Amino acid sequence: MSDISASELSRLEAYLQTTLGHNRISVSQRSKTKDSAEVSINGEFIGTIYKDEEDGETSYDFNMAILDIDLPKTAGK
Repeated sequence: MSDISASELSRLEAYLQTTLGHNRISVSQRSKTKDSAEVSINGEFIGTIYKDEEDGETSYDFNMAILDIDLPKTAGK
C-alpha cells in the first residue's frame, strides 16, 4: 500500500459528497498511517478508506462498521 496524497484526499471527499449527496462529509489523513484516511460526517467518524495499488491500477476501499445498537428499532417506512 502507498500513501494517500493531499490531492487524493480532496478528490475522495468530493466524490463521496457528490455520490452520497451530503456536503458535510470530510476525508482526512489518519495520524498514524498514511495509506488510509478517515471519513467523517459533521465531525463524527463513520469509516476508513484504504488505498490499494495493484497491477498498475489504484482503487480505494471504503469500510464502514455499523453497530446493531445504532440501527432503528424497526425498519418502518
